[in-house]
Amino acid sequence: MEFVQVDIIGLSTSPSSGGAYALVLGEVDGNRRLPIIIGAFEAQAIALELEKIQPPRPMTHDLIRNLFDAVSADITEVVIDELREGTFFAKIKYEIDGKAGHLDARPSDAVAVSVRAGAPIFVADSVLEEAGIPAEDPDDLATVSSADPEAEESVDVEPKSLLQTKEELLDAAIADEDYEKAALLRDEINKLTGNQN
Repeated sequence: MEFVQVDIIGLSTSPSSGGAYALVLGEVDGNRRLPIIIGAFEAQAIALELEKIQPPRPMTHDLIRNLFDAVSADITEVVIDELREGTFFAKIKYEIDGKAGHLDARPSDAVAVSVRAGAPIFVADSVLEEAGIPAEDPDDLATVSSADPEAEESVDVEPKSLLQTKEELLDAAIADEDYEKAALLRDEINKLTGNQN
């Protein structure tokens, strides 16, 4: 099986998926983009690490990385190797005592662990062929269309920063009159912006 190295292009809210997020991966030496719909928790875990924000206590993906470190295992790479009935499958590959192994994982969890371990991400070429989308301008890393075949029309996915995402969640919490959640989001936004009001 042939694999292609990818980088994280961005995270975005996905209007067609009911509050989920799109993780957009892009070919390192090409112009194909691979959007994968992931949950809010996993999106936050990836965004926190990309933005180098340290939570006060280890999150689940930090715990996994720490466990690998504790048993002297090296995470060598993450591979997204299969797409079956609209679901992506991934593996976290590692080496311990000179022996290679792998763990099955959801792509979102695998990517969250890879950013913490500094491990490269690879996608099977067959998966990119099936679900990848060529970017119109190879130099433009910011825009990619959704690959959701269920959507009536394609949706532009523009990566947003963690701050923009938190601000949108804050607006939604206020609109839903969920003031407890809004207060927590406000505090998180203040930490991100350095505003201690």
